[in-house]
Amino acid sequence: MMTDHLGDPPRRARAQRTGSPVISRLSQSAAYVPPTRRIGNPFVKIAAIEVIRLSLAFDAGRRPVTGAEQAAADTYNAADRTLRRMESLLVRLTDDAGRVGWGEAFGHLINPVTYAALEGPVGRWFKGAEFEPTRQGIAALRDAADRALHAFGRTGPVLYALSAIDTALHDLAAQAAGLPLYRWLGGRRDEIDVYASLVSYDNAPDEVARHVRRAWDEGFRRIKLHETQRAAIAAARDALPAGGELMVDVNCPWTANEALGRVSELADLRLGWIEEPVWPCDDTHGIARVRGTGVPVAAGENASGVAGFRDLFEHGALDVAQPSIAKIGGPTGMAEVIALAAHHDVRVVPHCFYYGAGLLATAHVVATLPDDVALEIPYLDWPERLHDAQRPGARLRLPDTPGLGFAPDAAVLARNTIARATLA
Repeated sequence: MMTDHLGDPPRRARAQRTGSPVISRLSQSAAYVPPTRRIGNPFVKIAAIEVIRLSLAFDAGRRPVTGAEQAAADTYNAADRTLRRMESLLVRLTDDAGRVGWGEAFGHLINPVTYAALEGPVGRWFKGAEFEPTRQGIAALRDAADRALHAFGRTGPVLYALSAIDTALHDLAAQAAGLPLYRWLGGRRDEIDVYASLVSYDNAPDEVARHVRRAWDEGFRRIKLHETQRAAIAAARDALPAGGELMVDVNCPWTANEALGRVSELADLRLGWIEEPVWPCDDTHGIARVRGTGVPVAAGENASGVAGFRDLFEHGALDVAQPSIAKIGGPTGMAEVIALAAHHDVRVVPHCFYYGAGLLATAHVVATLPDDVALEIPYLDWPERLHDAQRPGARLRLPDTPGLGFAPDAAVLARNTIARATLA
């Protein structure tokens, strides 16, 4: 099928009153509070869209990298030890009442492509659109957008762009209701646990152990590695006092047969989970086989949309599902995955290797999940902080302001912006 036009966005996307696709534990965890409606017009109109690509320096406490190592590095991996800066792709929506909603799209080296999608077809489709500021109203607008844009791919940069827009729509809707986003989504707790997600230290046992001890001393009781060798993982386990939980993300390095052997060797280390053990990452049969080792298996940040999670669940591949708010379709996509996971009795612990609006949006979603679910944060030191919640400790108190509560430092944002586009 050829698609030579997108079709205009509906001037008003009204939710259907039955059969809404967003019924999930996000809406079941507390009584729904209807949003405040403006007299004479319950709809919110998107007046302007701004796309901001930025890059912040960070320090992971790594040993110096040689020129040869830098040239050979796999810099497509955000946890790679050679990286010294991390990109973020923010979206800023302004509505006709002057409210500002923020979102974040995945990410890293694919940002130029996602930026082009937001500046181009995705952003143009949403500019001027109106929506009812309810979960159902947002879902209706998203459904219309998904149908218009589907020929360009239902995952990848188009879905990443939609994820940022969707998050910003939720920010605006919660502001219209006068509620923090987690309350608007049905959450009750205003404080959540945080776990430290370490970058790769090149399987160096001493270096891995040093950073695990540092995170523990800062109060973190759940720590995730990005290492693949038993010696490094065992060193982390030895460095972690009793009561500490250790998870390992290996970033899809092994075939299913290789993973069976490598993960079995880790069974005595009492891992909270082994993350993405199999390549390709959508080898659901292979991932399911790894569960037979007795080590809990986590995956999903690279799933191909909600349909990818459905496939993982139906094949019994996961103990832990890890939807990523900046990749899966924002809070709307998260709600769909959470509902599917509940149906298949799979635990959800969102992926979050972000530092912008995506971090805060994930925190709000985590507040709607069971109390034992913690927020992932990149365990990094930032010479400049974009916002107050960028580097929390082991507990994070959610903003009590209406909406997302994302308030970036204007000077930090300006100094670190790579590109900016406005659709108004």
